Order: sequence, then structure tokens, then C-alpha cells
Amino acid sequence: MTAPKASFETQRAALADVVAIPVTPFAADGSVDEPAHRALLRRLLDGGVRTLTPNGNTGEFYALTPDERRLVTEWTLDEARNTTGPPAVVLAGVGHDLPTAIGTARHAREHGAHMVMVHQPVHPYVSEGGWVDYHRAIADAVPELGVVPYIKNASLSGARLAELGADCPNVIGVKYAVPDAARFAAFARDAGLDRFVWVAGLAEPYAPSYFSAGATGFTSGLVNVAPSVSLSMIEALRSSDYPAAMKVWEQIRRFEELRGADASANNVSVVKEALASLGLCRREVRPPSQELPRAERAEVAEIAAGWSI
Repeated sequence: MTAPKASFETQRAALADVVAIPVTPFAADGSVDEPAHRALLRRLLDGGVRTLTPNGNTGEFYALTPDERRLVTEWTLDEARNTTGPPAVVLAGVGHDLPTAIGTARHAREHGAHMVMVHQPVHPYVSEGGWVDYHRAIADAVPELGVVPYIKNASLSGARLAELGADCPNVIGVKYAVPDAARFAAFARDAGLDRFVWVAGLAEPYAPSYFSAGATGFTSGLVNVAPSVSLSMIEALRSSDYPAAMKVWEQIRRFEELRGADASANNVSVVKEALASLGLCRREVRPPSQELPRAERAEVAEIAAGWSI
């Protein structure tokens, strides 16, 4: 039975916020470092973050084994339950082949997740109808959970998302990550601006322009390093104080430029380097990513220190 729309009010509110994508720290032997991971999650929660996405791209989703992805989800849910502040909401990342995505979504549900984010399918032959079928199958498998498609495909039409939303009431939000604010504005209106919660999926650099077109939340990897900076931006945007939001934008500009350089080759490496400079985790990332080149490490450390963390 499909859950009634009213049951998704908490999840919709959680998407209209800073949606943190936690990193996955590794130990010296290359395994996932559970104590460091829990400490970083606790730091986010203690810093005021209330929406967490285990197994996002900043968490190196595609470099983790199935067992590791399950553990990361379980640890995140455990820490989210133990917060002393307002309840934290977990949006677990799922993807890969359809049976794996459904199994991962059901695992997240069984351990108390509130929502799942469905990664953009990486199959080389993605049709619009197949995209709808893929997401419909996942949504139908976990009707109790809110479902959030992660859209990076610029060729997908808003009409297709509207079709999915009509079939699946639990598809409640969209992480939109096409770097084109005008396209986003049109897509959201074609799909149903009020039907879905729109999350700016390209983080702080795109948040002001996407909020002006209808987004009410944004994802963040930077938040791992400086929760207060990301929270300052969301507060400014909620107040429609775009000059204040752009002051934050200026603060984070160089950090995000380093992350986005060379087709985002160092997207995760920059975040982990900043955390390593603060003594919070090791800098290692897994292939096909690489550690940040030594020539750029000092600049990242200086930026992180300048945020007065």
C-alpha cells in the first residue's frame, strides 16, 4: 500500500535544507574507518545539520563495496538517532542495477531510513521511458519511503518526471544537478514546481541562482568541513537575502573552483584534504579518484583555516 502524502511532510521539510553528503573516511589499511566516520557524522549533527545522505558521490558511492555501503548507511542511521537536537533525517543513496538498487533501498528502510536518493543511472543507453521505469520500480518497492531522483541528464524532460510523480506519490523531491539555471527553471515548471521539493544538486555555487528559480534546499560536500558556512547560506536564501548569500558564495568560491576543476576530478579529494588539514580524517580516496596534488594542499588548508572552524 502506498503511504499517504501527509506522511511525507517531515521528509519534504528535510529536503528544503542543507542536504549534507558525508565523506567516507578510510583507515591506513584502506578499510572504511568507522570511528572517524562516526566522529564526522557527529560533528555535522552537533553543528546543526539535520539532513544526511550516506552513499552520495562525495561519500565515494561508486568506490565502496556493497557491504561497505550497507555499513555506512547503518552507522549514519545510528548516529542520526542519537542526536540531542532536533531529529535528523537520513536520505540514503541507492543505485547500480535495478535489483541492487531495490535491495539497498529495502535495507535502508529496514534500518530506519526516511528517504532514498536514486543516483543518476550510469548505463550508457538511458532512454527517457527506461528512466521512468527504473525509478518507478524502486519507488514501488519502498512505498513507505520518500524517493528523490538525482538528475544529471540534461536531455531528460520535465514531462517524464511529471509522469513518474503521477504514478508514485512517494517521489517527493528532486536533486537537480544540471549546471544550467534556466534549464532548471523550465524543467521544474514542466514537471510541477509545487509537486516536488527542488534541491539544488550542485551545492553552494549554484544555490543562489537555483533558489531564485524555485529550489528550497541544496546539497553540500563543503558542509563536512564548515557546517556553519553552509548553514549561513541556507538562512540567507530562506530570507531571500541574496546579497548575504553571495557573501557566503564569495567565501566558498575558490574551494569549490578547486573541487570542480578538470571535470571535478578532485571533487572529493579537496574535501578530504581540508578535513585532513584539520586533523579530522585521512586524506586517502579510492581510485579512480586520487589524492590532491601536493602543490594544492597548502591552499586548501589555508581556506579551511580561514573559515575559523
